[in-house]
Amino acid sequence: MTENPSTAATGTETSTRRTRVVVVGGGYAGTMAANRLTQRDDVDVALINPRPDFVERIRLHQLVGGTHDAVHDFSDVLSPRVGLVIGEAARIDAARRAVELESGGTVEYDYLVYAVGSAGAEPTVPGAAEFAYPLSTLEGALRARSAVEAAGHAAGGPPAVTVAGAGPTGIETAAELAEQGCRVTLLCGGVLGPYLHPRARRALAARLEELGVRVLDGPGSRAAEVGAAVVRLEDGREVRGGVTLWTAGFGVPDLAARSRLSTDPAGRLLTDETLTSVDDPRIVAAGDSTSPSGIPYRMSCQAAIPLGSLAADAVLARIEGRSPRAVSPGFVGQCLSVGRRDGLVQASTSDDHAKKGFVRGRTAAAIKEAVCWSTYRGLVFEGRRPGLVNWAFLKDGRRRDLLETRVALAREGSAL
Repeated sequence: MTENPSTAATGTETSTRRTRVVVVGGGYAGTMAANRLTQRDDVDVALINPRPDFVERIRLHQLVGGTHDAVHDFSDVLSPRVGLVIGEAARIDAARRAVELESGGTVEYDYLVYAVGSAGAEPTVPGAAEFAYPLSTLEGALRARSAVEAAGHAAGGPPAVTVAGAGPTGIETAAELAEQGCRVTLLCGGVLGPYLHPRARRALAARLEELGVRVLDGPGSRAAEVGAAVVRLEDGREVRGGVTLWTAGFGVPDLAARSRLSTDPAGRLLTDETLTSVDDPRIVAAGDSTSPSGIPYRMSCQAAIPLGSLAADAVLARIEGRSPRAVSPGFVGQCLSVGRRDGLVQASTSDDHAKKGFVRGRTAAAIKEAVCWSTYRGLVFEGRRPGLVNWAFLKDGRRRDLLETRVALAREGSAL
């Protein structure tokens, strides 16, 4: 079976002059790209996604804590001109310009936006796959929520929870559950909040201590083995708890590699600075799964949405016969919720290095909530008024210097 994006989007026959664009992946980057592509009336857009819901991934810790369901029906988020194809992409056949689905169908395209996102890396720690609950996907977060509730019923009250990984997801999940009375141990496997400036890290540690979170950091605090109700650390210590939640490490789907497209060592699609695949000018990438010039942006919603809008702009430029422009979206920092009543906002340089400045407390919590709300509402607005949301107003002023340095080093190496 071959599915036509034009038919999926409009329910009508299409002329040969229409352009079919398929977006693979309905996360922040893919949804932004799909909505933005509807600026042209002669472009038919299809979005391939495994589920009919848009997942607010930056709220999954709230789903685990029971304070937000973190999902919206795609009919509320997508432009009515975007056709939603529910399915899992199995392979991209660039020669035929078609996406093969796990179901056996295919979706043909003239241009493709590769936005498959990221997920938790497969844990290599013995026992983690059997006894720990990863939180990087909706399905994983739902299972984790059920496990925490079941442990609470068995304990007759808030259960003991061990959270492995002290990046944003681990920190936010630990705080969310501790605020509800759970006895939480946070395993850092190194430092707490690696992105944070030391001053902000100390403030965060103090707030987690107020919430009753037991923070284990430094050498030896990495999980070495996970059991049914125990985690053994590299230094020999044991942490006993009813539920182990896993937030350590992220990876990307291997769709690009399976499709014989060039990738970086982590499996991200390798592109030039216009987000165009180095193998095929009709494939453009966005979000966590793209690696421009082999120098990827930090996996984050903050990067995904600008990259999604810029990927759409690159496709529209090619349709109009123009050359896409090089992109360099910048950063402003990192927002963390520390429970429902507290937060921390770490300021950064545009090239994503933490500054000394940060905000914490209720003000930071309000900023984080505003960011979550405006991120979702921005996608909805782009679906109703495509092209009017400009998420890429910040520029990374140092990226060009980094690229020039890399080129110079490569030339020196080839000359030796």
